[in-house]
Amino acid sequence: MSRDRPAPPLPEPVGTLVDAHTHLDACGATDAASVAAIVDKAESVGVTRVVTIADDLDAARFAVDAASWDPRVWAAVAIHPTRANVLDDAAKVEIERLASDPRVVAVGETGLDYYWPGKLDGCATVAEQHDGFRWHIDLAKRLGKPLMIHNREADEDLLAVLTAEGAPETVIFHCFSGGPATAKACVDAGYVLSFSGTVSFKNAHALREAALLIPDDLMLVETDAPFLTPHPYRGAPNEPYCLPYTARALAEIRDQDPAELAANATANAERVYGL
Repeated sequence: MSRDRPAPPLPEPVGTLVDAHTHLDACGATDAASVAAIVDKAESVGVTRVVTIADDLDAARFAVDAASWDPRVWAAVAIHPTRANVLDDAAKVEIERLASDPRVVAVGETGLDYYWPGKLDGCATVAEQHDGFRWHIDLAKRLGKPLMIHNREADEDLLAVLTAEGAPETVIFHCFSGGPATAKACVDAGYVLSFSGTVSFKNAHALREAALLIPDDLMLVETDAPFLTPHPYRGAPNEPYCLPYTARALAEIRDQDPAELAANATANAERVYGL
């Protein structure tokens, strides 16, 4: 993402949408007014609700605050797998406290990331990530809330951990990036797959093949803003208002009417998150 590129123009609405995964703090929100400004812009193109996600303790505190400031905002909290090495007893107590808030609709994002170890200073080791992932799985089950997955280059191990630990009733693969084989394994397990702007990228051939395999009732759409801005604005700053671009791209791939896809994705978000 480059702040030098202009933000995308407002898209044409495709109906009512829920942004199933965004980061309002990383989009620049700092208080109730700035949260409202971002969500007002999204609502102007039909994105009426957003789930803002935490990946560290500060972001978790902000996400819960943001969800209390604006009724259109919900939260998910966890420690990102690359930061799992900060998950000491005190951090676990605070994440559990925050995740218990009624405005928190999922435990996430958690999972495994095999891309960054060895490349990112201070990144959690694979072993630390596995320990953190198992703890978050248990937390989601104890709280009766969906588990939101971050998965990067760890398909087989991540699915194996879910099977070994016993997955929560609802599992959401945020920004699904796998190919057809991983998609089929997830669908067979009843997991929900959330698609971001990456599905619109012209070089994402395996992901676009995977998108054809997902039943209507196991699919969400998200921005992961401010990252992963959809084609043709790749690299520009992303915000929840950009979600209709992804919904249209996904509908085109699946040969569906965009309004129908939007209605299905919104109904799924309402069901999965209990909105």
